[in-house]
Amino acid sequence: MTTVHRLATAALALAASALALAQPQTPLGPTPQGLGGPRPLPPNLRPAPGPSTSSRDPVTLDRVIAVVNDEALTQFEINEQKRVLMQQLKESRLQPPAPDVLEKQVLDRLITERAMLQYAKETGIRVDDTTVERTILRIAQENKLSADEFRKVLDREGIAYQKYHEDIRRELVIQRVRDREVDSKIFVSDAEVDNYLATVAAQAGGENEYLVSHILVRVPEQSSPEQIGQRQARAEQALAKVKAGEDFGQVAATWSDANDAQQGGSLGWRTPARLPSIFVEAVRALKKGQTSDLLRSPAGFHIVKVMDERGRNSPSVVQQSRVRHILVKVNELTSDVEAKAKIDRIRERIETGGKFEDQARVNSEDASSARGGDLGWITTNDVVPEFGRAMEALKIDELSAPIRSPFGWHLVQVLERRNQDVSKDRQRDQARLALRQRKSDEQFADFVRQTRDRAYVEIKSEER
Repeated sequence: MTTVHRLATAALALAASALALAQPQTPLGPTPQGLGGPRPLPPNLRPAPGPSTSSRDPVTLDRVIAVVNDEALTQFEINEQKRVLMQQLKESRLQPPAPDVLEKQVLDRLITERAMLQYAKETGIRVDDTTVERTILRIAQENKLSADEFRKVLDREGIAYQKYHEDIRRELVIQRVRDREVDSKIFVSDAEVDNYLATVAAQAGGENEYLVSHILVRVPEQSSPEQIGQRQARAEQALAKVKAGEDFGQVAATWSDANDAQQGGSLGWRTPARLPSIFVEAVRALKKGQTSDLLRSPAGFHIVKVMDERGRNSPSVVQQSRVRHILVKVNELTSDVEAKAKIDRIRERIETGGKFEDQARVNSEDASSARGGDLGWITTNDVVPEFGRAMEALKIDELSAPIRSPFGWHLVQVLERRNQDVSKDRQRDQARLALRQRKSDEQFADFVRQTRDRAYVEIKSEER
């Protein structure tokens, strides 16, 4: 995988961490305010990366291929997106689909993305340049690059920085749409968690994780019976190829309408709670290497294959630290320089005899300030990497140097450490997070489909 594609993958995860709804990196209960980790989009619902063009590319003649509401999609945009997808297929060692199939997949993806971005604009969702720049800086830092080194990598791979900047902005905008329209409205009750854990306990061998791939043949809303029949026939053709022994990933790349088609349709490792509801019974009934029959959902016709399976029943003993912290946020009102100067002054007061808890109550911009900055017992996986690394390096009662995280500047102090078996607590938190993620995946997929179907789309077939 090239450096740029590794960075683009990191962008998807890190873009989410810039948003207001922070979630723990591993499911260990509610994350203290200001310490949330990245929450990437699920692979099957990620927006496709926008085309990234090099300033060295020659200028070519362009023409309108489709109109989405009042915006045009051009041949140049389609060609650039095809270039990106061809590179992904090459790195995944998948044979590209026929040129006309690839063109249709790319056009469909761009239409969906354009409809989502238009919805965001109409409903007032914006992402400013400062947020985009901070996200890109985090991507660079996670790849151990300075800002200048990052720009040089992009230039070396033929990607214009400004275009990359706009690609990240689009991903952040769509994530904000998801946060507002879907994730903020999801609730998982204790009863749902109890029912889920009871189901897991009743299963022989406990809960397993499945490595799942899928093929989706999309059926638009309000399709006629004839159109539904045509889509079903296409799905049956794809299934016949899989049953005949053709590589599932290759069939997905050629026949699937899902955004993950060019990744062979892989959904990654998932527990049953993280699978779409319609997949659950089929996946549990399948053995490793087996493929389902056609499954029907509001989105269309699905084919599911279990690529691998593993257990998740080992005890979970982790090192926990009882930690307190002070946070000075960096935002539109407080610059990075101002926040750093303030945290330095606070640290100096503590070193000259001031009490940590008093300084936290007066100065910390975190929900823990009322408790003197006390975060309770946490693990490194509960917090962003910068905070976690500092926490691990500290001795008991040692005061940290100022630490920069995506949220601002921190002072950290570890009060105690212990090894704790958190199996039961972790099981509940994992169940809650998995149920929440499944609801989110399903509801966001429906939201995307409905947004696409509401858009006015005109394909300029006579010009193609």
